[in-house]
Amino acid sequence: MKRKWTAWLLAGMITFSIAACGTDNSSQADAGSGEAGSTQTAEDTQSAENVDEQNEAETGNTETAGAEPASSSGSNILIAYFSVPEDIDTSGIDADAGASVVVKDGEKLGNVQFMAQTIQNTVGGDLFRIETTEQYPLAHEPLVDLASEEQAGNARPELSTHIESPEQYDVILLGYPNWWGDMPQALYTFLEEYDFSGKTIIPFCPHGGSGFSNTERTIAELQPGASVSSDGLSISRNDVADSADEVEAWAAGLGISQ
Repeated sequence: MKRKWTAWLLAGMITFSIAACGTDNSSQADAGSGEAGSTQTAEDTQSAENVDEQNEAETGNTETAGAEPASSSGSNILIAYFSVPEDIDTSGIDADAGASVVVKDGEKLGNVQFMAQTIQNTVGGDLFRIETTEQYPLAHEPLVDLASEEQAGNARPELSTHIESPEQYDVILLGYPNWWGDMPQALYTFLEEYDFSGKTIIPFCPHGGSGFSNTERTIAELQPGASVSSDGLSISRNDVADSADEVEAWAAGLGISQ
């Protein structure tokens, strides 16, 4: 009898030991799956964030190159502008003019784009973004280098956007940055594409210290039949972010609101 009890006791201990080992292995397997799952989840999240950042970058580029064609609203005011917001880090910035960028309420706009939208909010009219088929680089140094090369070669970049009904407009507010003391070459293409005879052209321009330079005279030479206003607005690029009141007052003072 004693031997039977001993055998039963040994059998029970062996069974318990096997069960315990199974439990430990199962726990380790679950923990291993959990860690692998967490790692995979983190990687998936990171990938999703990268995709979102890529989409945002592409969306930003698309908006930079995206057309704002003049509508057929019947307005006689056209706000045509050329803007290349540079790709700078704007995280945590509420308002910054940067090289060519304004950030307001988390929205990133080119300096000229910001001025154009502010003008439209004040006087109405149709917005038209002057675009080129070849997108300009968004990094500062490549951008200024290309601008210099185009100017030296008297280039005429091909435009990808065109005014549907230029004849309907009596007033063209024309916005552009001052690149190397001149308009971007895309403005030459634009002004040579249309005949604005009998219309009034009013320039506006953010700059790095040179104001309009001689661009008003250049516009008059390219559009000899138009009246080029001497009441244009030039603002230092360092002040554009906080210029909404100044732009609004200037636009309202033109007496062209509808």
